[in-house]
Amino acid sequence: MIGSFRNFAKTKFAGLLVFIMIIPFVFWGMGSMFSSGNTNNIAKINKINISTQDFIDHINRSNIPQQTIRQNLDKNIIEELLSTLVSTRLLDLEVKDFDILISKETLSKKIKNNKNFQNENGIFERLKYEKFLLENNQSAPAFELRLRGRELQKNLFDYIGGGTISPKFLIKKLYIEQNRKLEIEFINLNGFYKKKEDITLIEINKFLEKNKEQLKIEYIDFDYAIINPKNLIGTDQFSQIFYDKIDEIEIDISNNLDLKTIVQKFDIKPVVVSNFRFSPSKNNIEKKIFESKDIEFDIIENENNFILYKIKNSEERSPDLDDEETKKEILNLIYQKSKFDYNSELLNKINSNKFGDNDFTTMGQNKVEKLSLNSIKDNNKFEIDAVELLYSLPINSFTLVNDSKGNIYLVKIKDIKDQNFDINNENYKKYVNEQNTNNKNSILKSYDLFLNKKYNVVLNQKTIERVKNFFK
Repeated sequence: MIGSFRNFAKTKFAGLLVFIMIIPFVFWGMGSMFSSGNTNNIAKINKINISTQDFIDHINRSNIPQQTIRQNLDKNIIEELLSTLVSTRLLDLEVKDFDILISKETLSKKIKNNKNFQNENGIFERLKYEKFLLENNQSAPAFELRLRGRELQKNLFDYIGGGTISPKFLIKKLYIEQNRKLEIEFINLNGFYKKKEDITLIEINKFLEKNKEQLKIEYIDFDYAIINPKNLIGTDQFSQIFYDKIDEIEIDISNNLDLKTIVQKFDIKPVVVSNFRFSPSKNNIEKKIFESKDIEFDIIENENNFILYKIKNSEERSPDLDDEETKKEILNLIYQKSKFDYNSELLNKINSNKFGDNDFTTMGQNKVEKLSLNSIKDNNKFEIDAVELLYSLPINSFTLVNDSKGNIYLVKIKDIKDQNFDINNENYKKYVNEQNTNNKNSILKSYDLFLNKKYNVVLNQKTIERVKNFFK
């Protein structure tokens, strides 16, 4: 598989899973921007071409604004969307290869059994179905085509991974692993960190000097005006007249009229803001303008108002310690870094076998707590990922874990007690199903490797770049 494809879809199987959650957005007016020849093809699977028009159609079936695409070009949104199309085609080829079919009767049954289209008695109502289509701007043929595609994919995965029966010893192993009881001792590390009030001015200045580029704060100057029906047309109603005025303002912006001229025309007084820097305590409207600063002059929605704004200046400066809010933020950064350094050093000692029982006893004077974990799902004290880590460790081992409040703990595994396996346990079927799922996932991973060998995907990078340039 070529490198460019792996950059945005690590494997074909990953792409297949991504397809289940297709990213929706709109792609208008691109039909004539590509000339004939190879630029008409954006990708190829073996000898099968995926044309640029195929990609356009794929995007047109979704609903994300062009502005969203533009803002996420550097986050590979085009590549992500192309990966969903490639994944879809791979699935189509596999469905065809395995001769998997769905009858009209089966499709009709799926629709009629959808609870969204049934009344309180569980009876299908055509009116509810048609209302759903209207609200989602879909035609019945288009909806049924997509439903058919999803069902074919589901049947494909069921075909590949179905029929697996887990042997009893694997179910037993899973049960024991998940239900063994852990006896642990732990120490809350909060008392071992340097306190904020103990951080000296020398340490602050040293931290600022070492991180002066990363700590620069952006300040902006801007003017803005809050626009609503009351101050624009003299009523509280969001009428067509109001939206016509908003359209007029957008036209004025595109014609490069300055903000002062626009607000004077509508007799609205602007707000002038200087040296604004973002912080949680600031005005919500002004924070939103700061977040939108990449577009210098625009009108945006904010709850029941529109905000017309113009960025006049932007400048990065070193933190001002005379500003109490800034100083608190710097102190918190230093505090968090000292916590991180302490935890890292302690974890390195544990991992290099330089931390033992004597060290734990010394640290734990009057601070050691005890706890029993009843299963791998027992997250009453620690985060579930931390619990799973604890269950992977042997007796007398140490590690660091966290809770949901961000506290970090040094933990020692004191004892592990396995529970007797009982096939008559009321949860036995749950472990059978979970082990079957594990087996199926293992099969699908192998299927992924098989697809990598079966299909050769080639991307036309020049065409991809041309698509990106359209949005710039």
